[in-house]
Amino acid sequence: MKLEEIALENDYVKLIPLSLDNYRQLTPIALQPKLVQYSPSDIESEKSFKDYVTNALEQRSQKLCIPFLVYSKVHETAAGCTRYMNIDWINKVLHIGATWLGREFHGTSINTQMKILMINYAFNSLHFEKVEFRIDERNIRSRKAVEKLGAVLEGVLRKNVYLPDGFKRNTCCYGILPEEWERSKKSLKTGI
Repeated sequence: MKLEEIALENDYVKLIPLSLDNYRQLTPIALQPKLVQYSPSDIESEKSFKDYVTNALEQRSQKLCIPFLVYSKVHETAAGCTRYMNIDWINKVLHIGATWLGREFHGTSINTQMKILMINYAFNSLHFEKVEFRIDERNIRSRKAVEKLGAVLEGVLRKNVYLPDGFKRNTCCYGILPEEWERSKKSLKTGI
């Protein structure tokens, strides 16, 4: 399986492999101020955003992540970015993270739709045994979103990650297992 060829799609959203050919579609979104205020990533300048993408592609070549451009089929435009990351092929655990959407897509169910695609693919096609999410303790919106998916708070890593502004965040660790996903996905709303 070639990681750079994995694409996921449903009626609402398409996850396209991120590349140096398509990342520029995301530049106007990435440059929105404080879009990733709870993330250790810096994407607020064209150079830092290109470095962010280049780093993701290098990690993909090492089989450590699978980055995607998020395309909203409803809005017919690029909407943001997400990835599988910290992939542990031996222990069958991966994270879904580095997710951000333009502010105009907040409040739609694009985030839910792409997470549904990614969790299903992680369990059913990649045969992973656990999906994890790492979220800044202060990011209540993202925490509620993964809880809605059925992810369980497993603990908090205290003061473990520096953010670009020098703040050292507490990180909430969420996880979901295949049997939990089977139960929770039935109750999810899937419309936008």
